Amino acid sequence: MNKDQVKGTAEKVKGKVNEAVGNMTDDPAQKAKGQLQQGAGEARKQYGDVKEDIKKSKP
Repeated sequence: MNKDQVKGTAEKVKGKVNEAVGNMTDDPAQKAKGQLQQGAGEARKQYGDVKEDIKKSKP
């Protein structure tokens, strides 16, 4: 596991929290912010996954 995977997962969690807060407070901007954070977190996690796969495939 590398830092991009960890940070990506953390960003996804923060996004879920922001989205939940937006839903509870009926704040569409907060909800959208959470959804964007989740997307960015997923992208970073996938980037980390690719780096890890490359690292493992090297002889």
